[in-house]
Amino acid sequence: MKRILSAYRLRPEGLKELEGRYEIVLPKEKSHFSKEEVLELISDVEVFIPAFNFYTDKEIMDKGTKLELIANYGVGYNNIDVDYATKKGIVVTNIPHSVTEPTAEFAFGLLLATARRIAYYDRKIRTPEGVSWGMYGEAGLPVFGKTLGIIGMGRIGQALARRAVASGMKIIYHNRHRLDEAIEKLYDAAYVSLETLLKEADFVSLNAPSTPETIHLIGERELNMMKPTAVFINTARGNMVDEKALAEALKEGKIWGAGIDVFENEPHVLPELSELDNVVLTPHAASKTLEYRHNMAVEMVRNIIGFYEGTYPVSRVN
Repeated sequence: MKRILSAYRLRPEGLKELEGRYEIVLPKEKSHFSKEEVLELISDVEVFIPAFNFYTDKEIMDKGTKLELIANYGVGYNNIDVDYATKKGIVVTNIPHSVTEPTAEFAFGLLLATARRIAYYDRKIRTPEGVSWGMYGEAGLPVFGKTLGIIGMGRIGQALARRAVASGMKIIYHNRHRLDEAIEKLYDAAYVSLETLLKEADFVSLNAPSTPETIHLIGERELNMMKPTAVFINTARGNMVDEKALAEALKEGKIWGAGIDVFENEPHVLPELSELDNVVLTPHAASKTLEYRHNMAVEMVRNIIGFYEGTYPVSRVN
């Protein structure tokens, strides 16, 4: 029987298909194993399950002498040294399907919360100083009729575009490769350069994958290109944005606001960001409902079963 080690204590209902077919080791006393605990346990397992904030590096893979599969509990896989896994002959999988709708849903929620100042109003109305009830004081930004620029028009980017079009927004996008004309027509989306997108969009949403080439894709130069009334949304990965440059742009009014779900050094949030009122901050929570997290576990489990039994398609990264 193949043995599986999970870095996190996943809920049992999502793991049901493994019962009786695989042996699974889960944390019992706390929510996750430390790296040191993983290093102690991994030498005797064939499958390792990390998640977005557990980095699976050379040390772990060298210690896991029986490792055949790293089944990531997440769509992004920058938490895994994929190149080294490939050299070791270890297959890496991810879960691109179950996170598509929740991430797009959350990105649009951040867009609305930031632009219409929903989080700001809620926060301020509870304080002794209160919030403006006047006709024009502390006003937000409109969304209807505005232009959304999507960086990364894959599954999540297109699911976000669908929501934005339904809300009366115009879509421009930048991708590594231009989409088929038929897909562009679905959203009446225009393919533009990154520079054009940053200059023209009222809202900029980052939905591209994290790769060595996209580290700090958005920095001081890119933020300076954006409109002073622009809103920036990031539900991709924190390392794709220079957080200090973002905090400075927000503080200096170079952009109007931001909605951020991912951070460079999670769970640490840059203090300069947390001090600002024009940014909505959430704890990498785009898929955080019990139903969505269950669906993620099922997709991850089926990668494992598909890898060993061939009964499900496998979403291989390498």
